[in-house]
Amino acid sequence: MTDRLNELKGEILKDPALILDDPDVMRALLISDDEAKGQNVVDLRGAFVARLEERLNRLEDTHRTVIAAAYDNLAGTNQIHRAILSLLDAETFDDFLLAMKKDTANILAVDVIRLCLESDKADGGTAIGPEGPLKETVVALPVNGVSAYITGGRNRAAPQVTLRAASNAKDAIFGASNVVQSEAILRLDLGSNGPQGLVVFGSTDPNRFAADQGTELLAFFAQTVERMLRRWVA
Repeated sequence: MTDRLNELKGEILKDPALILDDPDVMRALLISDDEAKGQNVVDLRGAFVARLEERLNRLEDTHRTVIAAAYDNLAGTNQIHRAILSLLDAETFDDFLLAMKKDTANILAVDVIRLCLESDKADGGTAIGPEGPLKETVVALPVNGVSAYITGGRNRAAPQVTLRAASNAKDAIFGASNVVQSEAILRLDLGSNGPQGLVVFGSTDPNRFAADQGTELLAFFAQTVERMLRRWVA
């Protein structure tokens, strides 16, 4: 027993960090030390070490949360950049709509995208896109329909980006047969000579878009789309 103790002592003295860096061993030593003192002795050092250990654990949890959030933000930024690049390749309005309907929808993982433009020449909800498979991609809204759809007709300012559960008016945007459960609404300013507009992302996932999610990247996407669309609809 003495030989084993001397051997263990020698190993510890050669590299004390083996003990100090092992939380389980250190905890066992502190518990053993407490038991040796009896119940009438208060070990303030042990309480201090326990509190430091608790704070360290909280700090590590916060660190992991911050890193996870940073990775999520980086992934979201990459998605938005890829979606914008797919639209920038468009040379015509039809190319733009096709890229938005297919590439952008796939990159951003949404089920449907609509471009909505205010018009006094078509009824609200009417498909006014180019004839063919892109027709329903562009939807007419009545004058002042952009603000009304975002605010639900309430007298308040319409933000540039709105994330929410799909509204009761969604059929005017996505069609009566839609199964959209949540939506991201991007308000577009197409200049003084252009109509007011929206880009609306629809998802069948009710949790895909919610009011507590960040909107900065989608605001950047909306501002980029505004500048592209002014070539064709302003």
